[in-house]
Amino acid sequence: MRLEGKSLKSDFLRFVIPSIIAQWVFSLYTMVDGIFVARGVSEVALTAVNISMPFSVGMFSISILFAVGNSTIVAILLGKGKKKEANQVFTQNIVVLCGIAVIITALVLIFLEPFARFLGATDNIMPYAKEYIGTIAPFAIAYVLSYSFETLIKTDGYPKLATIYVTCGAVLNCILDYIFVMVLHKGVAGAAFATGISQAAVIVLYLHHFLSSKGTIKFARFHFDLSVLWRQVRNGMSSGITEFSSGIIIFFFNQAILAYIGEGALVSYTIISYVNTIVIMSMAGIAQGSQPLISYYYGKGTFNKCIKLLKYGIIFGAVLSAAATAFCWLGADIIVSMFISADNQELRLYSVRVFRIFILSFLIAGFNVVIGGYFTSVERAGFATMISLTRSLVALVASLMLLTSVFGGEGIWWSPILAEGICLLLTGGMLYWYWNRVLKKSEKYVPALEENFL
Repeated sequence: MRLEGKSLKSDFLRFVIPSIIAQWVFSLYTMVDGIFVARGVSEVALTAVNISMPFSVGMFSISILFAVGNSTIVAILLGKGKKKEANQVFTQNIVVLCGIAVIITALVLIFLEPFARFLGATDNIMPYAKEYIGTIAPFAIAYVLSYSFETLIKTDGYPKLATIYVTCGAVLNCILDYIFVMVLHKGVAGAAFATGISQAAVIVLYLHHFLSSKGTIKFARFHFDLSVLWRQVRNGMSSGITEFSSGIIIFFFNQAILAYIGEGALVSYTIISYVNTIVIMSMAGIAQGSQPLISYYYGKGTFNKCIKLLKYGIIFGAVLSAAATAFCWLGADIIVSMFISADNQELRLYSVRVFRIFILSFLIAGFNVVIGGYFTSVERAGFATMISLTRSLVALVASLMLLTSVFGGEGIWWSPILAEGICLLLTGGMLYWYWNRVLKKSEKYVPALEENFL
């Protein structure tokens, strides 16, 4: 097995760093579309890409939900030496995802305009939104398979290879965006087509790996097992919600901005949402990068190594959160100028100000995402799902409603900080309960676990 290397710390870094890079690359797909659309079409077209983001994020969240749940089961089975069963679970997952993708494509294309209207497209934005979503929808199968394959290559013991494949797709996306948008002037449809083609090309690379002889995980004959599917969904629910949370956040924020500020501020939030997605997905990269290792050692019953990996994840997440906040604060002007021209100085200054408020939530978010990921890895799906739901829906909507009712539009930008703080209280309480009520009562618990963590 390639899951056990020289030391636990080196294994952690070997898996987590490529996973974070892969998350950055996944997040950059839509951001690159936005940059080219803003420069090659118009700022109204950029807003249409933002309006459409919940759809793209939704497809990725489905992929992650199944990928993480599947990877958790596969890693545990491999830890128990059950290779045949692991291959069957892997194959069933791919078949199910293909079926879901076909359904998504059909429904979106049939109800294209009502769907775009639901996402928040106004009459001014509607033509661009329909063009972007309608072009992306036929590539749904590539979207939902890409992250599942990427996660399972890491579980197979090849995290660097996964990052190389994802990076190849991102580079291809940049090249095609430039050709379709800037050279051929195909507008938002060209940007969407470039992204879809890039995702499809990466699928070919993934298939080459799983069909070759070098990996452990293989396609195999299987009998459909509903209990495995439910276990997979239960385990992956937290990670799926974490990914979809960015789409939910975009949806609710778009509605609040239109109600309290106006359509112009959607451009400001478009920029914020791109950066927020990159940072949150970086934290998810820590959780998902360490997941195969934690699940593998959990399957072997080596709990002390699971706790050490959690400790590494929390420390790494804290450092990354602080670095991201500092970088965004200092580089706010440069980031905003990538999307808004110097002619619109008033919008640029406003965007920089609200951007610097929003990013303070990064200081807290990492703890919630990393600890939630740990609970997923040890099949504490209820805890993980509660953390994700609190972050992305319950606390966020409550904070948004409370602060906008008191401070109006200004409260929109402060609501993520309050929501992450509320969630951190819940996360800390769950971790305390798990430590004292589960680990300490386990037959395999040893006092050294506390030394490993503290």
